Amino acid sequence: MLDTNIKNQLNTYLQNLKRPVELVVSADASPKSQELLSLATDVAGLSDLVSLTEKTGSRTPSMSIINPQLNTNITFAGLPMGHEFTSLVLALLHSGGHPIKLADEIIEQVKSLPGEFHFETYVSLSCQTCPEVVQALNMMAAINPNITNVMIDGALFQDEINERNIMSVPTVYMNGEPFSVGAISVVEILNKLDVNAVARKAEQINNKEAFDVLVVGGGPAGASAAIYAARKGLRTGIVADKFGGQVAETVGIENFISVSKTEGPKLVANLEAHVKDYDVDIMDNQRALSLKDGGLFELELESGAKLSSKTVLLATGARWREMNVPGEQEYRGSGVAYCPHCDGPLFKGKRVAVIGGGNSGIEAAIDLANIVEHVTVLEFDTTLRADEVLQRKAHSMGNIDIITQAMTTEVIGDGKRVTGLKYTDRKTNQSHDVELAGIFVQIGLVPNTEWLTDTVELTGRGEIIVDGKGQTSIPGVFAAGDVTNSAYKQIIIAMGSGATASLGAFDYLIRHSEDEQTKATEIAA
Repeated sequence: MLDTNIKNQLNTYLQNLKRPVELVVSADASPKSQELLSLATDVAGLSDLVSLTEKTGSRTPSMSIINPQLNTNITFAGLPMGHEFTSLVLALLHSGGHPIKLADEIIEQVKSLPGEFHFETYVSLSCQTCPEVVQALNMMAAINPNITNVMIDGALFQDEINERNIMSVPTVYMNGEPFSVGAISVVEILNKLDVNAVARKAEQINNKEAFDVLVVGGGPAGASAAIYAARKGLRTGIVADKFGGQVAETVGIENFISVSKTEGPKLVANLEAHVKDYDVDIMDNQRALSLKDGGLFELELESGAKLSSKTVLLATGARWREMNVPGEQEYRGSGVAYCPHCDGPLFKGKRVAVIGGGNSGIEAAIDLANIVEHVTVLEFDTTLRADEVLQRKAHSMGNIDIITQAMTTEVIGDGKRVTGLKYTDRKTNQSHDVELAGIFVQIGLVPNTEWLTDTVELTGRGEIIVDGKGQTSIPGVFAAGDVTNSAYKQIIIAMGSGATASLGAFDYLIRHSEDEQTKATEIAA
């Protein structure tokens, strides 16, 4: 199952095991079962601390990783390869006693959770976000024997997908009931399970001293800004809903100079590790609510906590633009999707639509065409906006239809899932219905600035207006990345603008400090 190179790497990792691990495999004669059994055999053959037994389970094929001393249980229903292979390796290491990279207080909080929590995490093996969720729940299961997690490959267990009407991954069930859809971290999971966690965290944040530079947002721009500020010796903090932002959902990155090819989650992990090399106070799973200027800037968070800082750097990024038509919100996650790489495999053999004819839209159509039965691309404009090479590729595929001058007017469903959409031909003004199972929206980004509407000057599109140093309309408040009126929204440009804004904040602090000193001298005289 595993080639020699991967075996050698895995053998090195398994040297870190400190206690026995049992692999319990449920397999039949099917090809996937035999592949899983072969994988388990390879793993067991690499360490004397790993044993293998076969036993019929509730799902086949599946493999449980059990620590017999602590009675912990982590299960993979399906073949944990692709993006989930790392989840398998970590589950083996954590079950075998290798230290878990979580803060001590988080580990203690997981240990002390009262009750039993049995999670089921539905994934697709091409999903970039899914491993983060699987690994978060697996870590919790490795810490607390009253917590279990089962990763379920949705493409392999279609009956469950259909029965539970799952049309977006990662989807998590807890104790048989829906728990979450999309990215979720250990801290966010604990916030849902431990009702007092948010209040305790808010109290901790309230007690923090004022920062020199407070960065709001943890994407490429925010990470770059924090590093540059910390390197200047400034007291630096980052407040972020989630570290990485939209980059975490990006599959292939091939235009990041000096790195010929990488993936979003890998880049995000490297960014976070780089930031942690410096003395930066990272406050994640926190959303900004308002910003006020009162000598020191005051940032209020949705948790009720408040932070103060001499300067603030806004790097809140952007999110997928929505169609804003009837039915979109009702069927979001039930046929309306925004990540073709994550959710595409759930629509295998079905008919889908892609809304948008830019690069993202046509790339999505090409990727989906290799999975689904048919793709209909709807573009509002008279022509596609995608690069010519992408257009040629899309036109060469036999199961992609492209309709221009199409205005989507409604998402249609049966109350449970999407069954089609309506669009108007802008040339003839005629309305048309398209029967399909999924709609992938790829029509650009919206800056995350709703909470700043009455604070800083924005463009008509809601972007923060900045000058050459990244300063906004408020002295001492800077901004960087996709949330600003930068001409192009690219990772490397966001990083550069983060550095620029951070240096601008440093320059502001120097000059502001000199002004304060001059005033003090004049008063004393």
